[in-house]
Amino acid sequence: MSQVIIKDDEVDIVIGALQSDLTSFMEEWRPFFSRFHLIIVQDPDLKGDLKIPEGFNLNLYKKSDIDRVVGPTSNSISFSGYSCRHFGYLMSRKKYIITVDDDCTPARDTNNKITDAVSQHIINLTTPATPFFFNTLYDPYVDGSDFVRGYPFSLRTGVECGLSCGLWLNLADLDAPTQALKPELRNSRYVDMVLTVPARTMLPVSGINIGFNSELVGPALMPAFRLGKEGKLRWETVEDIWSGMCVKVVCDHLKIGVKSGVPYVWRQERGNAVESLKKEWEGVKLMEDVVPFFQGLRLSESAVTAEDCVDEIASKVKEVLGGNDPTFARAAETMVEWIKLWKRVRAAE
Repeated sequence: MSQVIIKDDEVDIVIGALQSDLTSFMEEWRPFFSRFHLIIVQDPDLKGDLKIPEGFNLNLYKKSDIDRVVGPTSNSISFSGYSCRHFGYLMSRKKYIITVDDDCTPARDTNNKITDAVSQHIINLTTPATPFFFNTLYDPYVDGSDFVRGYPFSLRTGVECGLSCGLWLNLADLDAPTQALKPELRNSRYVDMVLTVPARTMLPVSGINIGFNSELVGPALMPAFRLGKEGKLRWETVEDIWSGMCVKVVCDHLKIGVKSGVPYVWRQERGNAVESLKKEWEGVKLMEDVVPFFQGLRLSESAVTAEDCVDEIASKVKEVLGGNDPTFARAAETMVEWIKLWKRVRAAE
């Protein structure tokens, strides 16, 4: 399986706007965003108009648009805070979606050169993944690398990549307890590497900097898991972590790959870890149930699409975890409702 060449009009860049003035953010990313169509979704709790510089091809969605599309039928889906980006996923009709948080800027590599996160995500998504046997030279498809001795030739064509998980310099995506205990900790290590996450191995997917093939896994990226004290900072939510584990189960079942590594973004400092800990602690505890559940989850052969998989995962969540905490029961309900909404919006095209 060789790299697939894609056109610029096959890509949407989705931005969830949690701040009113996007001028600095957009100008920093202009060299890399200007070729593509953008979808900007304003946090429905953010009042007033956004400040967006001219010169971009974009669609802007506000609370009125969300209410119009979702309608009164949705009782559990919330697009508040970082979840607003999921409305962009819902409205996109492109094959590939790249998303970056609005507190991030382009990173510099070890040679102090500005890196193009969009292009790197596209490379990750259009070159094969190798989830069924680990290559100790990591990505065998990049220049200067290959498969190592002993790697089965029958597996060297790889499989399609559904999700590309980028990383962060400066303020890494640590949880609130770790950042509170190590307030001065910053990530300065730029590792120019991509690897395929092995099949049946879970990972904490961060929504800060990702790319994905919407045709393969789009329905599995959903705003389903919300904490009782959900906040407006990354430290105060695990929505993307839950969604990421759902996506990984879907990818493993459908024999699709997930990659982690470059591209990096430079993440600005925002919020107070100690204050956020009061909100996130609920999620930290729930992860002790969530991870073993997803690690042991297997789907039936009748699940042949991402939509099928999400419905089946939701049923298992309700059955196995629903009695442990009401958060899980709500998540299962929201997952089912999200798939109904996804299908309805696409059927209306």
